[in-house]
Amino acid sequence: MSTIRSEPTPAVAAEPGVADPAPLGLAAFAMTTFVVSVFNADLLPADLDAVVLPLALFYGGIAQLLAGMWEFRNRNVFGATAFTSYGAFWLSYAAFVQFFHDELPPDTAHKAIGVFLLGWAIFTCYMLVASLRVSAAVALVFLLLAATFILLCTGEYMDSTSVLKWGGYVGLATAAAAAYASFAGVANATWGRVILPVVPLAPRPRSVDAR
Repeated sequence: MSTIRSEPTPAVAAEPGVADPAPLGLAAFAMTTFVVSVFNADLLPADLDAVVLPLALFYGGIAQLLAGMWEFRNRNVFGATAFTSYGAFWLSYAAFVQFFHDELPPDTAHKAIGVFLLGWAIFTCYMLVASLRVSAAVALVFLLLAATFILLCTGEYMDSTSVLKWGGYVGLATAAAAAYASFAGVANATWGRVILPVVPLAPRPRSVDAR
């Protein structure tokens, strides 16, 4: 009687993973928001604000955009939408200030900027609803960011310096919350345990089939 020899099952190559890009995206968002909010809050003279554009272009813009692309690779709908969108926000902000701001009528330019910020306020408000399925840290970032955009768009449209300053102050709080969330992601991943809590609010799927 012949012996039937079973061939070993060939090993399936593990799909290469991607490191969590969220701490990078949050760090890029936090730093850029912090610097621009310093000027919005009138904590530094306005003639120094040229420092914002390179940061908005390369870190807030490109680095955050890349984080969004990696979130697509991770099938994280929320992270991909958030980081890609806010990366594009900083890129469009840098382009507007550098190339288009001076083309607007000086007397009414603030209204155009107000409408621009209103669009981002609306986007941030519905992302706030989605963030309630992520974590308390991320939800706090979006809550503060929504308030920041609302104050800034109101201040620009009304041409109110005091409201813009409040937008800057809340923007600083937003930057602090985003920096904490980024720090927690890096520290927890590096140490392999919870160093800084982020408090998940509810389990969420990695992807949703919308068909």
